[in-house]
Amino acid sequence: MKFTKMEGLGNDYVYVNCFRETVDNPSEVAIKLSDRHFGIGSDGLILIKPSEVADFCMDMYNADGSRSEMCGNGIRCVAKYVYDYGLTDKTDISVETLAGIKYLELQVEDGKVQLVTVNMGAPELTPAKIPVKSDKEIVIREPVEVDGKTYEMTCVSMGNPHCVVFVEDTGKFPLEQIGSQFEHHEVFPNRVNAEFIQILDRKTVNMRVWERGTGETLACGTGACATTVACILNGLTEDEITVHLLGGDLQIRWDRDANLVYMTGPAKVVFDGEIDVNLL
Repeated sequence: MKFTKMEGLGNDYVYVNCFRETVDNPSEVAIKLSDRHFGIGSDGLILIKPSEVADFCMDMYNADGSRSEMCGNGIRCVAKYVYDYGLTDKTDISVETLAGIKYLELQVEDGKVQLVTVNMGAPELTPAKIPVKSDKEIVIREPVEVDGKTYEMTCVSMGNPHCVVFVEDTGKFPLEQIGSQFEHHEVFPNRVNAEFIQILDRKTVNMRVWERGTGETLACGTGACATTVACILNGLTEDEITVHLLGGDLQIRWDRDANLVYMTGPAKVVFDGEIDVNLL
């Protein structure tokens, strides 16, 4: 099986062109390929497929084999792949995901995609649709007890569920200790991605993320979008901010008039390869 390893701010995935390749049992393959000691090493597997409703389809699997609705960093890499590898010559494309069709604008330099802006759609704030168990209309700074401590969470879905918690210092925050406890907390029926945010000023924040099915990653695009919405709902930032992640920066804007969130960031190819998954 031929593949391409790509990354967006260190959020790395194995990409397979399913216009040419067939992947049987993608959940099992994702687990094998993602292993950083015995496989290729990645945060998961993304299949690029034909679509009947968009230009392309993105089918995503986490490192533990679970299927995910959407990945902001992953979809930017899909855009770079389809352009750089000659599947399209368009600089405005649509991609089908389990979270709906996303629309992307490609910024090209010297024949290669450098930056991608993604219309991530409208944030979902209704608890049942995130989902999170709550009797409130919107979950803003609601208390949740994790590992014997009470935190305040703001919950948003960007096609997948996010729980945003504001902390004093992301660098000192014990994410390795409590990340999994947030992910599997009983208030989240489908588990959750948890973001821990330090406000630097009205236009800049630090973010660390524990991704559902993967653990801590260097970046999460949907998480950065959910974070921006949460910051604005809590009156902490402007409508457009820079989100500093461990892997780099994303520019996120919530157009509240249109109720659409836009994300701009890079996408890079790490290497191309070929592997016999039956030997893993």
